[in-house]
Amino acid sequence: MTDKELDLFRDDASGAGRGTGARGPAPPPAAQDADADAPLAARMRPRRREEFRGQEHLLAEGKPLAVMLDQGLPSSMILWGPPGSGKTTLARLLAERSDAAFVAFSAVTEGIPRVREIIGEARERLRATGRRTILFCDEIHRFNKAQQDAFLPHVEEGTVVLIGATTENPSFEIVRPLLSRAPVFVLEPLGTDALLSILRDALESELGLGPRRLTASDEALAFMAEAADGDARRALGLLETAARLVGADGTIDVERAREALQHRHAVYDKGGEEHYNLISALHKAVRGSDPDGALYWLARMLHGGEDPLYIARRLVRMAAEDVGLADPRALAVTISARDAYHFLGSPEGELALAEAAVYLATAPKSNRVYAAWGAARARAREAPSEPVPLHIRNAPTGLMRELGYGEGYRYDPEEEHGVAPQTYLPSRLEGERFYEPGPHGYEKTIAERLAWWDEKRREGLPRRAKGEDAPPE
Repeated sequence: MTDKELDLFRDDASGAGRGTGARGPAPPPAAQDADADAPLAARMRPRRREEFRGQEHLLAEGKPLAVMLDQGLPSSMILWGPPGSGKTTLARLLAERSDAAFVAFSAVTEGIPRVREIIGEARERLRATGRRTILFCDEIHRFNKAQQDAFLPHVEEGTVVLIGATTENPSFEIVRPLLSRAPVFVLEPLGTDALLSILRDALESELGLGPRRLTASDEALAFMAEAADGDARRALGLLETAARLVGADGTIDVERAREALQHRHAVYDKGGEEHYNLISALHKAVRGSDPDGALYWLARMLHGGEDPLYIARRLVRMAAEDVGLADPRALAVTISARDAYHFLGSPEGELALAEAAVYLATAPKSNRVYAAWGAARARAREAPSEPVPLHIRNAPTGLMRELGYGEGYRYDPEEEHGVAPQTYLPSRLEGERFYEPGPHGYEKTIAERLAWWDEKRREGLPRRAKGEDAPPE
């Protein structure tokens, strides 16, 4: 390697990848050289652990990432969290503390050829200078299985320390061999207090908006922190826009903050983790008999752009699974809501979905049919060849009748009590029960009726005068 190449390796990522560490003095903070025209979020990126806001469960004293930062010895990992929660910043801090070269890579815009190039540079850097490389792969879930597998040998050999960032659940998006070598650290959306602290820092910092001598009301800052939905970049973007609106020496009030926001987009991904989180929340609010929770999560999904007919299908499932025969009308209500939305469309048809959600949430609950169906299916798999009892077989031909098909069958509607003293399960399964009605709603009546019929079957009584005895209504 030439002297020029060695110098390039030594200087690699000096603005973003070096810091206080075990290998010599730290350079000046990168922010001091930041472009004054860079976005506020870039200028305010934390350069020290003490500047980082939020994620105390990972960065408090003795916590995993805090230990790595203190020791300057990062290992490969996956950072899973929503946008603006600090994934890139944490990776940069780890690189600075370990005096490692920081090489950022996007799985959205770059591919395996660039990975090979980075690996080659990292191998030569390690051989020539002993300096490690942190390969930061943003949106790592965008790589397919084969592409993710390409990292494995280089992570195992220690050629690079891989820090992958993802907004999607690694359980579904990251290959198992990589997860076994790169543990997952979960970052949470930043809380309101953390975002307020970030906004106030940006207002006062010389690197931020300090030179503009702005003031902002507590109400405006609180509004922006709430509107950011846990995303620090979004919060700083709102503040920067509001600052442009009021100009130097101006005051940012709530109205200016609202003007900066214009429209608050829902945090929602119809094909990702949030999709499943929200439909789960809606389902559990219905199951838990909370109409307010059901309406809120329904509104969140619709506001986020979810297909209303997908929600309608899920409401139909809830009617069958969680309400069942405790209120048989629930299924009809949800089917009607589906048809109403199909007929009316948005926004009018959404009211029908809301009505169905409230109906389900306030209906008595029973999963007895759901459980019975599961038990019956399991029994059918265990005993798939049991013969149909002769007395309930169809007998359309003379031969069948000669073989005993249909012999002894009694037609229930003509029986005195509408029930004949006969069985309908194979002899091996006789007496088994799959469906046990619950004690709530209409199932209470069903339970009484089934008990009455069981009694009549056991008695096998002769006919009585019509009207003398009848099952529960």
